[in-house]
Amino acid sequence: MPAPVSFGIAMRNFTRFPEMPDAGALIDYGVRMEELGFESLWVWDHILLGTDPHFPIIDSLSLLTAVAARTKTIKVGTGVLVLPLRNPVILAKQLSSLDLISNGRLMLGAAVGWYKREFDAVGIAYERRGKIMDRNLDILKRLWTEDSVTGQWDELNLRNAVMFPKPVQKPHPPILIGGYVDVVLKRAATKGDGWLTYFYTPEAYNESWAKITAYAEEAGRDPAELYSLNQLPIYVGPREVGMAKMNEWLHAEWDLSKGSLSTFDSAIVGTPAECAEQIAAHMATGVKKIVFVPWRYEKEQIDLLAHDVLPLLRR
Repeated sequence: MPAPVSFGIAMRNFTRFPEMPDAGALIDYGVRMEELGFESLWVWDHILLGTDPHFPIIDSLSLLTAVAARTKTIKVGTGVLVLPLRNPVILAKQLSSLDLISNGRLMLGAAVGWYKREFDAVGIAYERRGKIMDRNLDILKRLWTEDSVTGQWDELNLRNAVMFPKPVQKPHPPILIGGYVDVVLKRAATKGDGWLTYFYTPEAYNESWAKITAYAEEAGRDPAELYSLNQLPIYVGPREVGMAKMNEWLHAEWDLSKGSLSTFDSAIVGTPAECAEQIAAHMATGVKKIVFVPWRYEKEQIDLLAHDVLPLLRR
């Protein structure tokens, strides 16, 4: 019998200028999501995002650390961390510390990134981001699992590098790889602990998960042991009103990667019963985690989701 699907929720740590994210309110939001019974809380990650319009954003790891210090049970995750932008040795220390502060609640969603202007500003070769991603994954896992690490990776020269304390989770916090091209799906199946995507319909999810399953089996891994996660926008209310509201919001604040199967058609919209029926179609794919992106992150929408929709699915 498959494990029950767990339900998480996204956090609005980026806004559209001139609106600014409110750090204190976001930390309180994380506490409230635990009280409402969500299994996990997910933040977005960028250092720079946009020019006109631009999107102010609070650092993902700083925010998760603050939420972890104020909560007890809710898992905290990055959905996704732009891994090539980060020095992997410093990041290994940051993430292991976050796993310790949260007492083993960290989930690392990571991807190669897409915003070239951000890479240029940080001084990381955009064209090499795939190779840098693999390098950083290797260094993270080795520093988390080995007593001493020696090796040369590009300009990074580790000589008997000893990093303690280790993360609470063994062998390390789960690493979910985000992305959609075949080389990324193979990375998720062979080098990660699973796959994370956003705005995928059940049909699109099945298409990509079939590839991941094949890659995992080819590498001698059991696909059933991999994590899978789909982030989905949701509006609870009359469908004739909600569709217009959702489309306006998605087109104003969200981008879809060219070539991916992400689509605004994945939005869950309707009465509580209609939303539950649409979510059930995603659950039928076998996805292990569904993370909701509530319409404009409004309190009323989150309360409707927690009190009127999810109980229908938990019966």
